[in-house]
Amino acid sequence: MITHLSGTIEEVRLDKAVIDVSGVGYSFFATPATLSTLTAGQEAKILTHLVVREDAWLLFGFAGSDERDIFSTLITVSGIGPKLALAALAVFSPDELRAAVSSGDLAALTQIPGVGKKSAQRILVEIGDKLGEPAAGETGSTAGIGSAEREEVCHALEQLGWRTPLAQKAVKEAAEANPQAPVPELLRAALQLLGKHHA
Repeated sequence: MITHLSGTIEEVRLDKAVIDVSGVGYSFFATPATLSTLTAGQEAKILTHLVVREDAWLLFGFAGSDERDIFSTLITVSGIGPKLALAALAVFSPDELRAAVSSGDLAALTQIPGVGKKSAQRILVEIGDKLGEPAAGETGSTAGIGSAEREEVCHALEQLGWRTPLAQKAVKEAAEANPQAPVPELLRAALQLLGKHHA
């Protein structure tokens, strides 16, 4: 099992990045929040989870152990694969997921792209007692967002399977509701709007 990678970030895309470790480039998928902390050319340490399939070995990267632990627990749920687990962490922070699961909030869980009522119920039944309780409130960045960042969020939504007009509308609504939201927060809010209106 590859538990972490330390090296130089070579490339950062909308849904993944490449890290060079001693001359070998490792590609890993990550949430927009994690990817927004990475810069090409800089040194980084990424915590990872390796998913082995018949046709591919997939690496998923995380900024912290809490995210990785939540991811590892989510993929034990029937019907929840690694891409869905990562989408859950794109929509919710680890503590927001804990709060939704501990309170049995089906409506919140169905805001995750690809998670319907049945999948949300399986999450509650299969890991309801495995995530623990949410910690005290979180603080966020106050950096504003411009048109380039909005476009970045739209592209990320398209990568998750949303059609361009829907993505643009959700980003516009989310940005109007919170003009100071940074990219990860804006993406989260847009995904929640899409999940609410198109469940």
